[in-house]
Amino acid sequence: MRILLTLLVLSLSLSALTFGQSSSAPPANAASLPPAAAENPNVLVIPADTKVPIVLKQTISTKNTREGDAVYAETTFPVVVNERIIIPAGTYVQGRISHIERAGRVKGRAEVLMHFTTLIYPSGYTVMLPGALQGAPGADKASVKDSEGTVREDGQTGEKVATAAERGIGGASGGAVIGGITTGSRAAAGIGAGLGGAVGVASALLKRGSDVKLEAGTTVEMVIQRQVTLDAGRIPR
Repeated sequence: MRILLTLLVLSLSLSALTFGQSSSAPPANAASLPPAAAENPNVLVIPADTKVPIVLKQTISTKNTREGDAVYAETTFPVVVNERIIIPAGTYVQGRISHIERAGRVKGRAEVLMHFTTLIYPSGYTVMLPGALQGAPGADKASVKDSEGTVREDGQTGEKVATAAERGIGGASGGAVIGGITTGSRAAAGIGAGLGGAVGVASALLKRGSDVKLEAGTTVEMVIQRQVTLDAGRIPR
């Protein structure tokens, strides 16, 4: 009889212990909630690597633009996360020119690097962000060369060589005529041709390459490099 009572007490103790542990465990769905939503349901998040199409509002050129100059743009298509627009079309974008380099005379291409720093919603709500140029589909004779978003003028080595050859031929012909007329000898004509050709090639090669020029209205693509949090109450539905 005593043995049965002891076993009954042990069984009741184990049941109470198991019930206590199960009641203190967190709800099964708590871990599945996003951290931002669990802490504050009024927070929206722009994920890292989000791509945003924008249009430039002013012309940017390696000839006239300087490092530190402001960049002004505007979004052209809404960005949607979880069936809600978090960046509407018509949101203003601000940035800065980080680097400018003009084309060299013999080698080296023109380059421009810009970074985007601010979103300004139509309501005036302002958000800081790290943004870079991902692509420049609207740029003419220029392309994005690296992950930082540097826009570089397309290569023109062939064009410069052809121009130099054309000027050399033209200069040689003119030099030969002038040499022949002034002296009346074939030797002088040959010397004149050589000098004229050299001057033509030199004048072509000493000319700078083309500048990068992104006209106002050029469409480019911005990528947001890190996650950005938003106040959901300030983003209109």
